[in-house]
Amino acid sequence: MIRAFIVDDEPLARDELMYLLRRTKRVDVVGEAESYEEALDGIQETTPDVIFLDIQLSDATGIEIAEQLKEDGCQSAIVFATAYDEYALKAFELNATDYILKPYEEARIQQTVEKLVQRIVVPASQPTAVSGSTAPATTKASERTERLAVTVDERIAVLHVDRIIYIESEEGKAVVVTEGQRYKVSEALTVLERKLNHPSMLRVHRSYLVNVDYVREIEPWFHSTYVMKMKDGASIPVSRTYVKDLKQKLGL
Repeated sequence: MIRAFIVDDEPLARDELMYLLRRTKRVDVVGEAESYEEALDGIQETTPDVIFLDIQLSDATGIEIAEQLKEDGCQSAIVFATAYDEYALKAFELNATDYILKPYEEARIQQTVEKLVQRIVVPASQPTAVSGSTAPATTKASERTERLAVTVDERIAVLHVDRIIYIESEEGKAVVVTEGQRYKVSEALTVLERKLNHPSMLRVHRSYLVNVDYVREIEPWFHSTYVMKMKDGASIPVSRTYVKDLKQKLGL
């Protein structure tokens, strides 16, 4: 089943697309949003296989959202769903999987889903060959990451995870902040997040991972969000999406 997220500021358009996608029996709609920030937070939380993006939103464009997702290292497929065909060239410059026009036609939606199946479902079902071995490679979920290897310029820095204060996303690349040092690395924040398996590291915002052992205090902010004050003096935003995870981690 393909996991989809819909971004459109028109509720009726979202409902229609959701209905047509579910009729294919190949798609599960895991979330929806109508604005820029709501879309980015929701996509980060649900990690869908594909994102259906309207071009014209009330506070941004689907192009801007796609560009930000690309900077963040998001691996989800993109399908632009819009009434405007003049953006097609820009859409495919962003490696969009497809571009569908409103009003939606069921046959056209089915074509898009078939294309997504070939891109997402079929490759995932293929066995992965492991050189020199007949057994598949496995990773134990219980293995704790003690060291993080990151690429800095043309060298590899090996960092102790216990000494990482936080990691932030800056212009699509991650910046790792330790005690007295900042490393601007080649990988995106989402790539480092997948590498890390450490009880102290926690996602608190689409642009931040923090080491909760370095949190000095937490202050309420606007619209049920918070700001974390770190021991090095940094202020880290906590978005609504991650407030519950943070409270559980800190036993609040």
